[in-house]
Amino acid sequence: MPELTVTSEIYLEYEYQTKHKPIKDGNVISEFPFLLPKGNSTVQYDEDNDLDIERPQKETIRIEHSSKTKIALVGLQVWRGAFLLGDWLIHLGLKGELRDTTVLELGAGTGLTSFVSAIYAKTVICTDIDLGGILDLIKLNKRYNERLIKSQFKVMPLDFKNTSWDTNLTNVIKDVDIVIAADVIYDDDVTAAFISTVQKIMNTRPPKTLYVVLEKRYVFTIEHMESIAPCYETFLSLLDKVKTENVHSTWKVEQLPLDFPKYFTYERVKELVLWKITSNPVIC
Repeated sequence: MPELTVTSEIYLEYEYQTKHKPIKDGNVISEFPFLLPKGNSTVQYDEDNDLDIERPQKETIRIEHSSKTKIALVGLQVWRGAFLLGDWLIHLGLKGELRDTTVLELGAGTGLTSFVSAIYAKTVICTDIDLGGILDLIKLNKRYNERLIKSQFKVMPLDFKNTSWDTNLTNVIKDVDIVIAADVIYDDDVTAAFISTVQKIMNTRPPKTLYVVLEKRYVFTIEHMESIAPCYETFLSLLDKVKTENVHSTWKVEQLPLDFPKYFTYERVKELVLWKITSNPVIC
């Protein structure tokens, strides 16, 4: 049976695609608009003593990407969860919570949310599996968005299914403060490998904080006689199992409300969820 080809739903929601010529044949270039408020603004009044409200700056992130791929290469597309995570990162950035931090993105795909992190963080480590030219695509998209990037920015390979890290990656992960991931589960094997990777990262020199955005994808099953989100259920089951198996840290796991502002242009559907996981060293 041939492998299925999939297309991200977001491409049909708004007119993101541009007429810019992509570097790689078969790709397209899209521009994703967002509002970028200025942080730490003080209240000011105009000459008539009316409140002078500073309007957010309109920005775009330019991304070269595939418009459809095989399932194994979905990272070459842009998915809805990246926008929700982008909103959350801007929200944190405006509050100063990314200042002087090192942010690690897992399964970064096109690099979109790493570029948002790089507006605020001190260092951003953008990682994905070295497959299908994903790392080269991130580096290309970094060049498109240099004006936004204010941090030290590194692109590195990280395969969820290989937790035997080399010395360079191990040393980098030790200094990470915040880990982010969006739309990284679409298969039970990948989900299990993702959780194993997260467990190792979060237990490496805690404290660390992980923010992960997922979109529940429902299918109807005869077994349950209802629509369920099997990959999401696997994620919750594995997460519940590993959070109690840590020798070097204690974990706090919580689902966050989605009541923060929307800066990107997309539909924030009810299937989107945001989880926060924090690890703290065990006090002996």
